[in-house]
Amino acid sequence: ADLTVKATGKQWYWSYSYPDNGQFESDSLMLKEGERKEGQPRLLAVDNEMVVPVNKTVRVITTGSDVIHSFAVPSFGIKIDAVPGRINETWFTATREGIYYGQCSELCGKDHAFMPIAVHVVSEQAFSAWVEDAKKKFARDGDHGRGGAIDAPMMPRAGADSPRATTRRT
Repeated sequence: ADLTVKATGKQWYWSYSYPDNGQFESDSLMLKEGERKEGQPRLLAVDNEMVVPVNKTVRVITTGSDVIHSFAVPSFGIKIDAVPGRINETWFTATREGIYYGQCSELCGKDHAFMPIAVHVVSEQAFSAWVEDAKKKFARDGDHGRGGAIDAPMMPRAGADSPRATTRRT
């Protein structure tokens, strides 16, 4: 693959990291009614899209931080579960620039219907510029695009991200 993106399902949003491109991670939340710009689709537009270059093979690795989610983007023919403590992977190559939408397709709780996926496919030059900006905007110092700390490692350890992972005392 030309690029790897890690998509982590969380109740009830996605976060994206780019292990090949630096230590940054962005959260991607659905825009509320008053936040959408004209032309942005209701229930699908997000604040931070997954950004990928056109005509490049993108490897998407998925995991979940809490419950099982499923990363699905029909235009690319991909649907892959995001399971806590486990890594799954799929690939796609987008041949046209644009924004492609998907949704979590695993019933994951009360706000499951509000977990859209937006993949912004851009030129190679635009992607390189975006990466440089994202390294600052979503730096591993804890930004995520909304002021939260990044505590999780880039790749989960088995059971480490499970809400049921506990230390047993004997």
